[in-house]
Amino acid sequence: MIRHTVVFKLKHPAGSAEEQNFLNEAHKLTAIAGVENFECLKQISPKNPYDFGLSMEFSSQESYAYYNNHPDHVQFVQRFWLNEVAEFLEIDYVPYPG
Repeated sequence: MIRHTVVFKLKHPAGSAEEQNFLNEAHKLTAIAGVENFECLKQISPKNPYDFGLSMEFSSQESYAYYNNHPDHVQFVQRFWLNEVAEFLEIDYVPYPG
């Protein structure tokens, strides 16, 4: 299992229509085969500069690669992510075998 997470800050004002549109577009990634347990999260800690998080799981490296290369994901990155995200941190996890 791979858990793909990203925390980010948008260029848009909080509560704006542009912010909501971005989050709606991100949610459409759930239609890609292999995406499991998708969550769009509002970050509440004062310990970092990010506002939102996305989290999803993949059953295998192959399903994660399929997602990364899927035309809908590539289009989302090109059309929305690169233009609307001010800063981000991406972390991918696998279960620790301890």
